[in-house]
Parts: sequence; C-alpha cells; structure tokens
Amino acid sequence: MTHRSSDAAPTQSVTGGAGEAPVVLVLADDLIWATRLADAVKAAGGVPKAARRAQGLAASGATHAIVDLTARAYDGVAAVRDIADTGTSVVAVGQHDDTALRKAAIDAGAERVFTYRALFEDGPRSIARWLGR
Repeated sequence: MTHRSSDAAPTQSVTGGAGEAPVVLVLADDLIWATRLADAVKAAGGVPKAARRAQGLAASGATHAIVDLTARAYDGVAAVRDIADTGTSVVAVGQHDDTALRKAAIDAGAERVFTYRALFEDGPRSIARWLGR
C-alpha cells in the first residue's frame, strides 16, 4: 500500500490528471531485471512500460524512466542522456563496484544510480520515494 502525505504535490501522469499513477519506462534487456524493476514500479504505485531500446520512450508516454546500465542491446549511459534530454525524469541501476559507470550515468543526467542490491532489497520503497508517492 502506498501512502502519500497531504502536503505532497500531486503526480502528473501521461494523461495529465492529478494523482494518477506515473508511467515509468523500464529500459532493460535482461528479462529478470526488467521483471523485477516493473514489479517494483507497480508496488510503488506506478505503471511500468517495458522497453528493450531507448526508442521506446516516445511510444510509452512515460513521464519517468529507469535504465539498466549493464545492458547489451543498448549503451546505458547514452540511453540515460537521450532520455534526460527529453526532460523525462530518469534514474539508473548498475553494479555497486562500477563507480566509473555510475558517475558517467549521473553526468549524463540520471538523478540517481541505484545498485542492483539496493533495488533487489528495497525496490518499491526506493522507487516510491523517487516518484514522490
């Protein structure tokens, strides 16, 4: 169950209605991580839209995006940059010990880079905080 404080700003969805669930593009080419991220988005009160390539952003109508940095089908840092350049709120997920990749994602426009472990252990709560829900 998701709780919102009464002073929290309403979240705008793709349809523009206050309080509606935000649409979140989940960009991941690994089926297990794509499923885990989508499940965490749902548990956080969002609507996940899965994609295997960054070009899926426009078709998804997403207001937010999560990018798996270690994908093989796309360049994770370039995907973060492309998504951030559209004004979409974007976070990434990557290995805890790859500080260079995590820094590159932040430099490319990611608001935050979560570790796989952090999202595995506390994904819904972390994503809910990011979504402001």
